[in-house]
Amino acid sequence: MDINRIGREVSVLADQLEVPGIGFIPVNAFVLHAAEPVVIDTGLSLPDRGFMDALGSVIDPADVEWIWITHPDRDHTGAVFDLLQVAPRARVITTFIGMGIMSTERPLPIERVYLLNPGQSLDVGDRRLTGFRPPLFDNPATVGCYDDQSGVCFSSDCFGAPMPSAELATCPDVGYLQADELRTAQLLWATVDSPWVHTVDQAKYLDSLKTLQAVDPAQILSTHLPPAVGRTPEFLDMLAVAPGADPFIGPDQAALERLLAGFEPAPQPATVQHP
Repeated sequence: MDINRIGREVSVLADQLEVPGIGFIPVNAFVLHAAEPVVIDTGLSLPDRGFMDALGSVIDPADVEWIWITHPDRDHTGAVFDLLQVAPRARVITTFIGMGIMSTERPLPIERVYLLNPGQSLDVGDRRLTGFRPPLFDNPATVGCYDDQSGVCFSSDCFGAPMPSAELATCPDVGYLQADELRTAQLLWATVDSPWVHTVDQAKYLDSLKTLQAVDPAQILSTHLPPAVGRTPEFLDMLAVAPGADPFIGPDQAALERLLAGFEPAPQPATVQHP
C-alpha cells in the first residue's frame, strides 16, 4: 500500500485491484487526524494487503476512536475486526442495514456500534462529521461524510474511476490523469457500479446532487479514485450526465474464455531427474 497525505489532517491508505478489461481500481481507506481519530473504511478483504501495517505507519491503532464504514462491501471492511481488536475504544459507525449485512459474516459487538443515518452529524472532538447519501452508490447502506473543518468530502464509491495503471491508481492526486480521460473513466465506473442510474427519474436524480452543490467541498476523497482537490463542479457535471452514458455490458462466458486463453501459462515447477 502507498501512503498519501492531504495536508496535516488526512492520510490516504492507497491500495488497488486490477480488473481485467476495466483497469486498475483504486481502493482507498482514510485516517482523519481529528481530536478523536477516525478511520474511514478498512481496505480489501484479501490476505496479505498490509492494511494494519500501513495504518500503524500513520497512527497508533490503539488511538483510533471511530471506524466509519461507508458501506459494508468487502472492499471497505477488510480489516474492521482486526482494528476493533487493537483499538479498545473504537466504535463502528454504520447504519442499521450496514450492521446487519456485516453481521452475516461475523457479528459486530453491539456495544461497539454507532448507528448514523444520512443527514445526522457526529462530534469527533474538534469538528463535526455529517453523513450524506452520495448521488451514486452500489449498496443501500452507503453513507459518506463531510468534515466541516477541513472541507473534505468522503464520498464512498461515488466519483470513482478505473485507472490505466497501478501507479496511477495509488497516486497522490487525480490530476495526473488528463481531464477527458478521467471523465470517461468516471462515467464507465458510474455505469458499472450503479447501473440503476440509467433508469432514474431525471428530475429526482438531479435533485440528489444538491447536497454536494450546497456543501461545495474543497476536496473529494473517494474510495475508488485518487484524491481530488478543487474538482467539485466538474465532478457534479459528470454525475449530471451519467444517466445518458452508455450502459456497461460485462463479458459473458465466451468472452471470459477468450480472455483466459490470452494469459500466459503459469510456470511449471522443474522436474528432477532421479538416477
